[in-house]
This record gives sequence, C-alpha cells and structure tokens, in this order.
Amino acid sequence: VQLQASGGGLVQAGDSLRLSCAPSGRTFSTYTMGWFRQAPEKEREFVAAITWSSGSTRYADSVKGRFTISRDNTKNTVYLQMNSLKPEDTAGYYCAAGPPRLPLVITTTGYDYWGQGTQVTVSS
Repeated sequence: VQLQASGGGLVQAGDSLRLSCAPSGRTFSTYTMGWFRQAPEKEREFVAAITWSSGSTRYADSVKGRFTISRDNTKNTVYLQMNSLKPEDTAGYYCAAGPPRLPLVITTTGYDYWGQGTQVTVSS
C-alpha cells in the first residue's frame, strides 16, 4: 500500500500550488485523509485533514484561510490547494490515511499509512 504525493515545487512567495495524493494498492474512500509537513530539523506537523465524506475538515492555524483540503473519492485522490504561499511554508509535505474519527486527528499517531512526501520550497 502506497500513498503517492505529487505537485510540489519551487515557487515565489504569494504563489499557489496544488498537491495531490493518490493511494495505490487499496481504496481509501472511507478513511480520513490528512496532510502533514516537515521542515529540516523540525518535527512533522499537522496541516489539514478531511473526513471520508468531505463533510468535515480541519486546518492548522498557520494555514487557515490559505490552504484548502479536498478529496475526490471517485478518483481515490486527495488534494491540498495552497494559496498565498509564504517562505515558512517550505517543507516536505506528506499525505496520510487513518481510520475515521471525529474530531479529526491532528497527530501523526492517528494515521496508519503515509506517502513518501513532496517538497515545497517558497522563496521570498
């Protein structure tokens, strides 16, 4: 089972990027999906999460109003639209899948499957 994240890149402050995460090996349509990020020498931190039905989302305060998480269960894909990017958003971004829980879990221990990460670098 793999979660393939893509869409990262090098952008300037204020630009936008859309990350995608497409699991392979099984369907994750009933799982909660999350995005985390990790900068060099820092712990992995929560970014956003979404329930399987897209009825509930949760965001880190640092990205609220700028990032949007969504999913298309027909394509077995979850997205992270990132607008108004800042240099402090620079990190490796990881998608994750976990069992459905409410409230949405914001800790790494709440997720069972992880992708390999995609790098986002925002220059000032």
